[in-house]
Amino acid sequence: MFESVSPFYPSEQRHAVRGLLFGRSIYETRKSVGLSLEEAARLSGMEVSEWLAIEAGYAPEDVNRLRAMADAMEISFDRIAMVVLLCREAGEL
Repeated sequence: MFESVSPFYPSEQRHAVRGLLFGRSIYETRKSVGLSLEEAARLSGMEVSEWLAIEAGYAPEDVNRLRAMADAMEISFDRIAMVVLLCREAGEL
C-alpha cells in the first residue's frame, strides 16, 4: 500500500547537514564572543569570504584551519573539535 522509504539520506545530503550544523555552530559561537565576521576572519588569517562560506555550510577539514578559528574566537581547540565530531555524528543519524 505504501511505498517503502529508506531511512538513509544520500551521502550528499548527510554532508550538507553536517556542514550546516557546523556553520551554524561557528556563527553562534562567533556572535557569542562578540566578533564581527571581519574580525573573526582577520584574526584567523582567513578571507572574509572563506569564513562566510564556513558559516554557510562549508566545513573545513584542515586541522590548522580549525585551530586558527578556535584561536580567533578564543575557545579551546577541543571545543571546536567536539563540534566537528557532533556534526559528523548527526549527519549519520
